Amino acid sequence: MTRVFVSGGAGYIGSHVVKLLGEKGYDVMVYDNLSTGNQDSVLYGKLVKGDILDFEGIKTAMADFQPDAVMHFAAKIVVPESVAEPLKYYENNVCGALNVIKAMKECGVDRFIFSSTAAVYGEPEKMPLPEDMPLNPVNPYGRSKAMVESVLKDFSKAQDFRYVSLRYFNVAGADPEGRIGETKKDATHLITMCVRTACRKRDRLYVYGTDYPTPDGTCIRDYIHVMDLADAHVLALEYLLEGGRGDVFNCGYGRGYSVRQVVDAAKKVTGVDFPVEYAPRRPGDPPELVADSTKIKQKLGWKPKYDDLGFIIKTAWEWEKKIG
Repeated sequence: MTRVFVSGGAGYIGSHVVKLLGEKGYDVMVYDNLSTGNQDSVLYGKLVKGDILDFEGIKTAMADFQPDAVMHFAAKIVVPESVAEPLKYYENNVCGALNVIKAMKECGVDRFIFSSTAAVYGEPEKMPLPEDMPLNPVNPYGRSKAMVESVLKDFSKAQDFRYVSLRYFNVAGADPEGRIGETKKDATHLITMCVRTACRKRDRLYVYGTDYPTPDGTCIRDYIHVMDLADAHVLALEYLLEGGRGDVFNCGYGRGYSVRQVVDAAKKVTGVDFPVEYAPRRPGDPPELVADSTKIKQKLGWKPKYDDLGFIIKTAWEWEKKIG
């Protein structure tokens, strides 16, 4: 049985990937400090509580498990926070990833799947974004991820080390079976905040910035269902197990929606005309990010199942209602 070590596997995206890995028969070990993750979201495998800044802890857990591959999700992801506290982001996202990679080297593990982000592109003029677009991140979060991508590229040239870097666009929704979803109390994803406001868990929804150079003045993003993203991870794993070399793939649908469009869609799906307040721009937010996902479809055979904004919102809404 193929063994997969998953750092950050109790978090929002990691837990959905672990669910799919378990359903497909992989043996999983989750390594998570539970700072933002939830142990109840780990539906398969063994959970080891530990921090990626603890090198000896990672190495011990990895040596005990002897994985065939590592998936690395553990990272800080809030753009405005990264602008305000850059050292926290560089320490956790860069030093933490280096610890995981060094532990892999010492344990003889040579396959790595990395959670990257569309934030590595910065504010590009061309849309949709191909993977060969020059990287020019505009915030510490994006820069921290681009740094790790550089490390992976260099290390794979120096050693027999194979990796896939998946550049996520805006991940949203919840497990359609309703078993897991977003549990983080201070989640910043727009669709999560919309449905939480509709559930009256928040007083109002804040929309940051109405003066962007977009048709309605609000940011445009490419929203991808979390289970389609999970499927991309399993395909990336299969690619590496079959001998694939280092590569980078965008994970998005290739279609963007503005914040206003998402808010209107959320009101329609939930049937709740929840309060919305418009506020100034947040630091570090690019006006538009939309994926060109041709490469992952052609090379990994990725076929999205949930490419529908209404369905994405519906799964998030059903989850929020379920957890009360």
